[in-house]
Amino acid sequence: MAPLDVQVPGLQPSVPRPCDPAFQHGVVVGFDGSLSSERALAYAVGMARRSRCGLVIVHVANRLPATVWAGCEPPVFVDMPDHRSEVLGLELACADFLAGVPWILVERGGDICHEIEEVGKEYAADAIVVGTTHGLLGRIFGTVAGRLARRANRPVIVIP
Repeated sequence: MAPLDVQVPGLQPSVPRPCDPAFQHGVVVGFDGSLSSERALAYAVGMARRSRCGLVIVHVANRLPATVWAGCEPPVFVDMPDHRSEVLGLELACADFLAGVPWILVERGGDICHEIEEVGKEYAADAIVVGTTHGLLGRIFGTVAGRLARRANRPVIVIP
């Protein structure tokens, strides 16, 4: 079983985050547990196996802004993380299809495209794999895959 490296979401130190050198030049894959991200993960696992490299699984946690009023004080905004990352980490730790592939799970909070690209940059990834998103919001605001493909400085593979 591969180690889990869950990083603290929202932590933005002034120095770059240390990365395990075993995962440098690996494959980064965005994963949220959806069907399209499961297909992207399956593709990324095969790609990592064929390339004999590490797999960096990125989950960008939803942040639910909560406003707290304290009398006449200005509002305070509190990040309330979703606990989906813990569940995803446990599911991945038990997944048979990940056997034989070194992998880590990195949790981030914030804009999905930005965070996946940052992880790709930190690990000097050879490629980023993401699934497609469908729906009205994707058509209006643009899909994560489309925005990432336009802005990333490395190959982006979009899995339908």
